[in-house]
Amino acid sequence: MTTILNASTSAGLIITPDTSGNIQLQYNGVAAPAFSAYSTAAQTGVAGATWTKVLFDTEDFDTNNNFASSRFTPTVAGYYQLNACSDLNPSSGSPQAYGLYKNGTRIKRGTGSYTYISENYCNVSSVVYANGTTDYFEIYCYMQSGGQVYSGQADCYFNGILIRGA
Repeated sequence: MTTILNASTSAGLIITPDTSGNIQLQYNGVAAPAFSAYSTAAQTGVAGATWTKVLFDTEDFDTNNNFASSRFTPTVAGYYQLNACSDLNPSSGSPQAYGLYKNGTRIKRGTGSYTYISENYCNVSSVVYANGTTDYFEIYCYMQSGGQVYSGQADCYFNGILIRGA
């Protein structure tokens, strides 16, 4: 049995439990995309003074199969909350940054904080719009002197969810 909850202020938001009682968030009858991915291997040899794509090789979950090759390509138009964090290890204590890219162009720049002399946690978080057809999102890092991106579920991740349809 399917239960649909609809409210006049929901603008098409439907909550439907499946046959096991799980609830799936939908927008206009389409599953709301959500994903979480992380890196299991350090990304070494990151060149200095250039923006480099951060690689995420393992998925915690990907509810709508929209995450592949370290890229999130939402198929539902709307507004998404996207978050990413990495532990960067520069060759020296040089400046570092993190960027959220949309369709190959940086749209948000993240911040970092030194935790040790040679490590810097950088993160970026933003609400962004996706058209549901051609838009895609990736994460890039910048280290003035080059270095590596550490791996691990807690240290190098990228996740997001649809928060409102278009």
